[in-house]
Amino acid sequence: MRVIVAVFAFLTSMHCLLAQTFPDSRTDGKYYTVNGAKIWTVSFGKGEPLFIIPGGPGGAHPGLRRFDSLHTSCTLVYFDGFGRGKSDTAKQVKEYSLKRDIEDLEGLRKAMGFTKINVLGHSYGTVVAQGYAIQYPQNVSHLLLSAPFHSNAMWQENDDNYNREIKTNYPEVWDTLMVIRKQGYKSSDSLHQAIYGRVPYEFFYTYNPTLFTGTRSAPYPNRYNTKLYYQMVGKDGDFTVGSDIGSFDYRKDLKKLPMPILIMAGRYDRVAVPWMMVKYKEYCPQAQFVMFERSGHNTFVEEPAKTFELIREFLSK
Repeated sequence: MRVIVAVFAFLTSMHCLLAQTFPDSRTDGKYYTVNGAKIWTVSFGKGEPLFIIPGGPGGAHPGLRRFDSLHTSCTLVYFDGFGRGKSDTAKQVKEYSLKRDIEDLEGLRKAMGFTKINVLGHSYGTVVAQGYAIQYPQNVSHLLLSAPFHSNAMWQENDDNYNREIKTNYPEVWDTLMVIRKQGYKSSDSLHQAIYGRVPYEFFYTYNPTLFTGTRSAPYPNRYNTKLYYQMVGKDGDFTVGSDIGSFDYRKDLKKLPMPILIMAGRYDRVAVPWMMVKYKEYCPQAQFVMFERSGHNTFVEEPAKTFELIREFLSK
């Protein structure tokens, strides 16, 4: 799933408006050494810890700073995963993996001295969050999933739907794409990515595009690691998922999770598509499932009041 920088630009601009109150992602953080790598964290607030995992795979944490408003309800823990943002990058791209992301979260929990944590993942971050909760259920107090993916089958449907939408609504882009694909170009090739980029982020990810346009982004290093992304989804991962994303499947394990679980979905999400999303009611029937009727992939941007009220209520249980 392509995470486009536009959403991060909007969210970072919102953070800048509150810079006099909240820590700066670029300067007001701390490094922890986890599994041999330095991981950059920004943490503040009061109450139990809420670890927030960005999407991508490949995204850094500034795009999720809209969650700052929860600082009165919990201790927010933002971090750049290995290979993202201000954290260390791999010497070889094969070092990036879903397993590494899960183990780094556990290592970070230990390094920060927390016994149990609340975990919130967004998009790809939910893949890490669910994997962590399945492997370390005793360490998770609450599991929160925003626009989640339960399996490689759901991620593949993301690809299929994304491409159907391009073919149907941007036929001139699709025709150009088909020309270069016949020449052997794959998703990971820069020309292929550039053609994909002709379709606006807002078309796929939003209900109200005006909330995502006309914003400016503060500089942040390694905001999105494209090499990491294609290592995780496969070289042609925008058409056929492979590698780690092509093999994960939590559907049989979700019913076993003992902690409270909140699932937040957007009716207009063309990426984590609703027809696959509602299957969480079958795979994870114990979860609280909420469909936001005026949101796409980012309910915390399009329906923030409802999102944060829901999260506060959920964490108080």
